[in-house]
Amino acid sequence: MTAANRVLAREEVYETLRQWILEGILRPGEIIKDQLLAERLEVSRTPIREALRRLEDEGYVETAKHKWTRVTLLDTEQAEDLYGIVQQLEAYALGLAQDTLTPADFKTLETANARLSKAIRDHDAKAALEADNAFHQVWIERSNNKELARILAEVKDKLRRLELAHFDSKDAAESVKEHEVILELLRSDKTKQARTAVESNWEGATDRFSRRVKGSRATQLPLKGSA
Repeated sequence: MTAANRVLAREEVYETLRQWILEGILRPGEIIKDQLLAERLEVSRTPIREALRRLEDEGYVETAKHKWTRVTLLDTEQAEDLYGIVQQLEAYALGLAQDTLTPADFKTLETANARLSKAIRDHDAKAALEADNAFHQVWIERSNNKELARILAEVKDKLRRLELAHFDSKDAAESVKEHEVILELLRSDKTKQARTAVESNWEGATDRFSRRVKGSRATQLPLKGSA
């Protein structure tokens, strides 16, 4: 194998493992064994270990020296940080887009929210996330700010596994109602209120995610006074 091919192999291994974490194929808290991954991807253990080091630096995995490597647990503090960034930047993007939204854009918003509602009813978290992204992407694109769009894409990439957990919860349907409020305010040219509604939508997502994580952890803890 040439040096160029080795670099390509390392990148492919890294991107594959990163995507598996983001998609939930490797689940939060799951122990990772480099030998098993090497066999699964049909590579040596070296690119696996290099990829895991990069993923650890990025916060996707964590290690206990000489004990284990595992996918990091979903973290409410990280969620609050990431959701807060998206909340403010999306509200800003909507302000930039307010005079550029077209009838076709409103139709896209309606369609995306209908897809979101159906995906939630079907318990399809991945389809729900795609529909939700399509809804929000309308005004991000209409903001005509490429750097803003790039930053939001990078942050939302980190949010992906948190959002999948959110859309797998019983509270996910609240997002559909919040989108309906945003859409109605935009139709009424109430952009200031619509920006506030976008902020509230992301605040709601943060709260719902936090409740889900706290609830799942509570069920794993022994009851007070139990053996």
